Amino acid sequence: MAEVIWTEPAREDLNDVVEYVGLSNPKAAKDLILRVLQSVERLSDFPESGRSVPELPELSYREIISNPCRILYQHKGEQVFILHVMRQERDLRRFILKSLDG
Repeated sequence: MAEVIWTEPAREDLNDVVEYVGLSNPKAAKDLILRVLQSVERLSDFPESGRSVPELPELSYREIISNPCRILYQHKGEQVFILHVMRQERDLRRFILKSLDG
């Protein structure tokens, strides 16, 4: 069983998405959090269950989809690091570059 570790950027990402959704629909925001947390929780038993990230084949990142979010993570030994949570329609490369800048 792998230990799931949320990075600070991933926590902030999830918070940003939930805040945005919550502005117009608080119930949908609550449901979104629950879906994302349940999806991530499964990684402790199945850390390789996500697919490789198509836009970043040179990195060892994997992703799972919890609609409307992409959850990027990295599996290292007995740990799974949740790296980013983003809306599916966002451009991944631009999103990553922006997160590195600020």
